Amino acid sequence: QVQLVESGGGLVQPGGSLRLSCAASGSILYIYAMGWYRQAPGKQRELVAAIPSLGSINYADSVKGRFTISRDNAKNTVYLQMNSLKPEDTAVYYCNADARSSIASMRRDYWGQGTQVTVSS
Repeated sequence: QVQLVESGGGLVQPGGSLRLSCAASGSILYIYAMGWYRQAPGKQRELVAAIPSLGSINYADSVKGRFTISRDNAKNTVYLQMNSLKPEDTAVYYCNADARSSIASMRRDYWGQGTQVTVSS
């Protein structure tokens, strides 16, 4: 199984910055993509940004130009640099990995436990 551990959430004022990190560990055969989703109270979980092993990075329109996703393949770690934060960015942020843990397993989504990001003055 693949385990995902997030860090870096917290409280920040509007206009501020935060950096989220997510490290994948455990049995990992191949990671097809890693990304970040978020869920605000009363809303559905939505994609924030995703970075595939092959292909283009994808951002939600609402974060383009403010957030940057990056990945360290050697460390199986994905980062989300969030700048110019707005109150509407407040949500629980979840790390996601589209991965296969072994030859005997199927490709599937794995999720972290979530980290709270609160943007408020």
